[in-house]
Amino acid sequence: MNFLRKLLDKPKPLFEKGGKLEKFYPLYEMADTFLYTPGEVTHGASHVRDGLDLKRMMITVAVALLPCGLMALYNTGLQANLAATSLGTPEGWRYSLMSLLGLSLNANSCLSNFVLGGLFFFPVFLVTNIVGGFWEALFATIRKHEINEGFLVTGLLFPLILPATIPLWQVAVGISFGVVFGKEVFGGTGKNFLNPALTARVFLFFAYPAQMTGDKVWVAFDGYSGATPLGQGALTGLKGIMENTSWMDAFLGFIPGSMGETSTLACLIGAAVLILSGIGSWRIMLGTLIGTLGLSQLLYTIGSDTNLMFSIPPVWHLVLGGMAFGTVFMATDPVSASMTNTGKYIYGLLIGLMGILIRSLNPAYPEGWMLAILFGNVFAPFIDYFVIQSNIKRRASRYGL
Repeated sequence: MNFLRKLLDKPKPLFEKGGKLEKFYPLYEMADTFLYTPGEVTHGASHVRDGLDLKRMMITVAVALLPCGLMALYNTGLQANLAATSLGTPEGWRYSLMSLLGLSLNANSCLSNFVLGGLFFFPVFLVTNIVGGFWEALFATIRKHEINEGFLVTGLLFPLILPATIPLWQVAVGISFGVVFGKEVFGGTGKNFLNPALTARVFLFFAYPAQMTGDKVWVAFDGYSGATPLGQGALTGLKGIMENTSWMDAFLGFIPGSMGETSTLACLIGAAVLILSGIGSWRIMLGTLIGTLGLSQLLYTIGSDTNLMFSIPPVWHLVLGGMAFGTVFMATDPVSASMTNTGKYIYGLLIGLMGILIRSLNPAYPEGWMLAILFGNVFAPFIDYFVIQSNIKRRASRYGL
């Protein structure tokens, strides 16, 4: 490791102030601090010291996302292999590469599922990080500050909430919009009031609805049409869902959907990591869960002859669509979420209510968590403001002020 340290230190003068490559110092600093902790540290007793810095926080979130990432690989390949079983081998470089590797399209083969899923997931992942990283580096160079680790999580989240069949150029356009207009125009990491990954996703949803909705986008197989269980629920209710999948399959994630959102189990593992590390707010998760269960139970009790989404019990809402993934990884974003403890409950409750409201009352758009979380992001500052004002008034009244 001393060799690597010397290798990084040797060109450092070129990037420091007065050096020939001074403008590109953020790029040098990014590579250096990715491998090592920063060389400049604070001294004295004027700072509160904590074992958790931004880099450790982002790495912990990345670890929490690992189960969802593995499911993205396996389930994407599984759904494509299941389609191939009934329709035959399609054309395309991915399937040709599978043949060159000596792998058959077999849904019973874990290796085949992982490799085929990776051939769809990793191109999306690479485009996301190359294009998004470019914008991060560009803004850091212009503003003359270091490249923050915040994009590490955005670069992981965005591919996981996309369908496997999305064109790569749309991935580039979407992440560009999310990074530039969802974060950088507001000052960068720590200053964005919207979740950048969700901002990118909602932009693609409204700009290119044909590639982000419908029955043909969720399974990585040309010409194959298969709605997600949530989409089936909007058309046929609970009966239609149960004809094609079981609750346990939905819980484990063996269903069509966005690449990394399908497994509630994987999200629960991630939730445990975030809560135990103190990074993810259990108050937000609990508030969202209460809002989801409460409103879905109310609608289920009321029932409807015209809206079949009312027939879906609350326990099914927990394992369908992006509810679990959004609750654990999106709603708890420490920058765009509420900051006060009381506000976190209200913020989570608002997201849960809005998610079910959009999902159930608008059958044309059965997935509501993306818009619900962005709606919560917008209202988070207002929630915190009223919570703080309420605390001030209560204390003032207590002391007769």
